Amino acid sequence: MKGKRGILFFFVVVSSIVCAQDQKWKAWETEADTLFNRQEFEEASTLYTKIIETTKLNDKEAYPSVYKRAVCYYSLGNFEKALEDLDVFIPAFPDMYRAKLLRAFVYKELGDEKRQLIDLNEVLDQQPGNPDLLRMRAAIYLQKQEFKKAKEDLDIAKSLKDDSETEVYLGVAYYNLGDLDSALFSINRSIEMDASYMPSYLYAGSFCLQEEQYELGIKYLNLALRLEPRNTSALFYKGVALVELKKVEQGCSYLAKAFYNGEDDASGYLEQYCYSMDD
Repeated sequence: MKGKRGILFFFVVVSSIVCAQDQKWKAWETEADTLFNRQEFEEASTLYTKIIETTKLNDKEAYPSVYKRAVCYYSLGNFEKALEDLDVFIPAFPDMYRAKLLRAFVYKELGDEKRQLIDLNEVLDQQPGNPDLLRMRAAIYLQKQEFKKAKEDLDIAKSLKDDSETEVYLGVAYYNLGDLDSALFSINRSIEMDASYMPSYLYAGSFCLQEEQYELGIKYLNLALRLEPRNTSALFYKGVALVELKKVEQGCSYLAKAFYNGEDDASGYLEQYCYSMDD
């Protein structure tokens, strides 16, 4: 009997220790979640780390701490660590599309378009009618110069939720497919929907310059400069357009402003049309 009491006492003590540890990490989790919601990500990540190290992830209830720590790391710009956590979390919860979406954003920051696209495709399999995700995938296709695929996604996204950004992306796709009229139609739609959306004017100005429609380009760029008088790209594009229209003095003034605001591409035009950069 004495031996049995000793064994029973052992299990009671062990059970009490385990219970105490369980209560402890759950208290940490409550505190960490409060910090997380306050966007105090450094402090929250420290507590999530304590939870992960204490539980060794033997308790599946502790796994959300891995995901939330990944969000903290992402928010703090520590993308490699965020990726490490997501690579642990996703195999344990493969149906949680938010984790794959977060990893897609991490891959974007790391410049890994291939893996970003893989995760995004899997998320879209789970959320096929999500216009924001379709637009995000279209942006990747635009970067990869797969313009037909981009347009297909954007057409679907537009039918579900049209906005200025979608129209601008459509304009980029149309232009690179050789359809300037449709590109400018989409750009003008974007401006109608949100006259303060700067990329609309910059893309329109850029398209017009590439097509040597300098007067039309200047109209878009003037609108851009009303919104942001010191916008470097708008100053540069307008300077190029004016120089091409033989309005060299005016053009050089805009190119100089662009250059001294950080637009390195302006140096070639300044050197060719305005003055030697060695002077």
